Amino acid sequence: MTAENTTSTGESGIPWAAMAGIIATVSVFALAQGLTYPLLSFILERQGTTPALIGLSAAMTPLGFIVSAPFIPALAQRVGGARLAILCALLAAFALAAIGLVQDVRAWMPLRFLLGVFANPLYVVSETWLIALTPAARRGRILGLYSSVVSGGFAIGPLSLGLVGTAGWAPFLVGIVAFVLCSLIVLAVAQRLPDIPQEGEAVSIAGIFSRAPLLLFAVFTAAAFEQTFVSLFAVYGTALGSSEARIAALITVFIAGNAVLQVVLGRIAERCGAARTMLACALAALFFCLLLPQVFAAWPVWPLLFVWGGVSFGIYTMALIELGERFTGQALIAGNAAFALVWGIGGMTGSPATGLAMQLIGHQGLPASLGLLCFMLALLLVLRRRQV
Repeated sequence: MTAENTTSTGESGIPWAAMAGIIATVSVFALAQGLTYPLLSFILERQGTTPALIGLSAAMTPLGFIVSAPFIPALAQRVGGARLAILCALLAAFALAAIGLVQDVRAWMPLRFLLGVFANPLYVVSETWLIALTPAARRGRILGLYSSVVSGGFAIGPLSLGLVGTAGWAPFLVGIVAFVLCSLIVLAVAQRLPDIPQEGEAVSIAGIFSRAPLLLFAVFTAAAFEQTFVSLFAVYGTALGSSEARIAALITVFIAGNAVLQVVLGRIAERCGAARTMLACALAALFFCLLLPQVFAAWPVWPLLFVWGGVSFGIYTMALIELGERFTGQALIAGNAAFALVWGIGGMTGSPATGLAMQLIGHQGLPASLGLLCFMLALLLVLRRRQV
């Protein structure tokens, strides 16, 4: 089964049905996964669990990403991408049901680890499908749309708790139903999806590290930036005397910018190139890190955070576009698996490192740490341009 033979296309030759199915799948999956983080934290807090243990519990999911990543390319090629995605979505539903049944932080740690293991293949396979199906001329817009939808799904997940609450089975059922729906969407479009690439030079994740270290550092930067901001911005705002309601609204604006601006950045990448756009995103994010302490208490902080959210996650979107430009075949799925591994590392290490910086130099350690990351990425991108 190949995309050309099984996927109906429009006048432009773009397989819209398959792409819509892929994006819908990942958006529903992201909603379910985004719901789990605040839901389980609220429950653990009500049980009197210490903050350190709550944080350790949350770290189990990105650990699952890290551990599972090296096995995904071979597994997807052997089992098939659609079968693997359906299986992982159903297993994620069972894992979430088990978490709902066993209200114990010690049992939750291996179960949350398994959630990461089951989630990771679906993201890797979906991104591989999407890059393989997308014409180069439209890659920026379509991958930007993909990033926007994933971000939107993660944002809607926590918001859904406002409708169903955090007590009882209702929130767990929302996540379980979403995981099952995800498997059904994949099943519905399975015949339109391309096979996982078998052609081309066999490349391991280690090979991607040697061939594209700067791309992987960009993924690390985006992951560490996003996780650190979401985890520690409340601490930063509280230290500056801001109310919880204002801090929550500012975080929402940041996430909204993340979701809304990816299509715009993707269009810019089509015109200017992904590498140049990534450099612009890194420099803009650095500038906003420097500006944040000056405008936090004033009205400009609102548009600043909106754009900041967009350009910081835009680094990942540009890395994904450049991955599709540089790799095909087996190297492409290996590259997506390497992205997932590095995203997990960035998610696990960014917040603790920044928390330590804030403990040592005060609350301004947050923009200082994020700014240092962006500066390092921008510097490396400039050096790469000079070597070309």
